[in-house]
Amino acid sequence: MQIGGTRIDASSLAYVIAEIGVNHDGSIERALSLTDAAADAGADAVKLQLFETDRLMSRAAKLAAYQAAAGETDPLAMLRRLELSIDEMAQVVERAHARGVHAIVTVFSVGLVASAESLAWDAYKSASPDIVNRPLLEAMAGTGRPLIVSTGASTIDEVTRAAGWLGAARARLAFLQCVSSYPAPEPGFGGIGAIATATGLPVGYSDHTPGVETGAEAVSRGACVLEKHLTYDTRAAGPDHAASLEPRAFAEYVRRAKAAGRGAPGETGRKQLFDCERDVRAVSRQSVTTAGSLPAGHVLTSADLTIKRPGTGLEPWRLCEVLGRRLVRPVEADMPLCEADLAGVE
Repeated sequence: MQIGGTRIDASSLAYVIAEIGVNHDGSIERALSLTDAAADAGADAVKLQLFETDRLMSRAAKLAAYQAAAGETDPLAMLRRLELSIDEMAQVVERAHARGVHAIVTVFSVGLVASAESLAWDAYKSASPDIVNRPLLEAMAGTGRPLIVSTGASTIDEVTRAAGWLGAARARLAFLQCVSSYPAPEPGFGGIGAIATATGLPVGYSDHTPGVETGAEAVSRGACVLEKHLTYDTRAAGPDHAASLEPRAFAEYVRRAKAAGRGAPGETGRKQLFDCERDVRAVSRQSVTTAGSLPAGHVLTSADLTIKRPGTGLEPWRLCEVLGRRLVRPVEADMPLCEADLAGVE
């Protein structure tokens, strides 16, 4: 796999992504400052998150437990406060490239991939909850850019299924082992070897632990890509700050990771779903969702459906099989669609 001019393989130094995510608090000035901090720390790339709240969250959306613990009270209000526009993101891409680091973006909705393509991203990355979101994975892979797929709160069967969907992009594809808890009480290093064995692809580690040494340990276990959240203040209000590193600690994280000897992914590793991930799995995955109110007896078309959080309905990869099926009861607008809403296949 190659991102920009950087080759990522068993012989390369660890490729370190500074996940700015939403730690900019909705401020472009702070996003630019964090981009500079990432470059100063020796990161290879910065990463942003492209979402529009109303595209991502249905009326059934809820806060994850870690978001509520961080003081959030309303999932829609939280995300609206943390949005950056595509024009603001253009400034981050320009700053990153001026500082000699790559710019990567996680896109959360299929409808935003075309907008993302207006900027010179060096790669795309999918969020862990979207390991089941086949339409979104295929849309990002279809751009021809490198794609990094995160696997938090997933099973090894879900990982191998996603790898199968993305077979045509195999030469520009990597996976990240991840424990989707913020901060993560378990490192879950065993997933690195399990994913490498199951997919035969480059595997890295998305690190939500609070320490500076875990990246180096992941590298020693075969990780070729590392992702770590970067913040200006771990005590700041917001959902991800507490699971992040401040610039000085982040620089030490990068130094240790770059100095670590690369191990071979173990063949005995295990990819597991930890209890601490189950809340995020339900809240942050997306479901097939109604675009408007629909009456009983209605036969579903693509115009009737979208994909939104939470993950309490039919998984997004089932979208095509839902089309043409008949509703057995009325369904409200902007709500996840469930199997119980549908008549059997005719």
